[in-house]
Amino acid sequence: MIVRKSPAELEKMRRSGLLVWRILGELRGMAVEGATTLDLEHAAEKMIADAGARPAFKGYYVPAAGGKYPYVLCTSVNNEIVHGMPSAKRMLKQGDIVSIDTGVQLDGYFGDSATTVAIGEVSEETKRLMKVTEEALELAIQQARAGNRLFDICGTVENHVVSHGFSIVREFVGHGIGAKLHEEPQVPNYVDRRQENPRLKEGMVLAIEPMVNAGGPESKVLPDRWTAVTKDGKNSAHFEHCVAITSNGPWVLTRP
Repeated sequence: MIVRKSPAELEKMRRSGLLVWRILGELRGMAVEGATTLDLEHAAEKMIADAGARPAFKGYYVPAAGGKYPYVLCTSVNNEIVHGMPSAKRMLKQGDIVSIDTGVQLDGYFGDSATTVAIGEVSEETKRLMKVTEEALELAIQQARAGNRLFDICGTVENHVVSHGFSIVREFVGHGIGAKLHEEPQVPNYVDRRQENPRLKEGMVLAIEPMVNAGGPESKVLPDRWTAVTKDGKNSAHFEHCVAITSNGPWVLTRP
């Protein structure tokens, strides 16, 4: 069942979203050569606690992994697609990219967002990968309008990515969000004819999150049971925003 939010609930989600936006802004500045992904984790955990919020990811049970996720961030470096775990041993270096994904619960409602950051100078292909992924998200946001259908969002991401020679990760998708971190509907970054194609209505909130690979779409999960990587070892980029469908068009809750 898709849960539509009232204006009061959307305002609460807005506060969660802006907290996530502030955290990611701080972490973007910290993601430099020589920093470790655990440095980012400690900073994020303090900011969440100082804001009186609860981390969305830490302690979240995932059946496929057989346990609860142990960190407030997912920090996925280079060919890691999603769910990379912060580590004191993972030092960022020139030419890396790192996807930073986090969420919070504030006043009972969730915010969730991700960005990919370049460490120093990166290759032209990697710059283009990040640009196309972020463009796909922005184009998809414009489709999040009452009267459109879910596949308008999914197809927009797929068409933009494929037209630029990159590939869509198929095993991991976006989602509805609200009083729960993951709600209906699932939001694939491609048109999946096996799933329903609901009409978008005011009050729906979607976490739209293109995950795009420089090479093939295939992925695998490492023995840590969390970190998903590209099978061919090529880089992957990830951007995400929470978007409310309103009478005035899309409202991105996770940025000012």
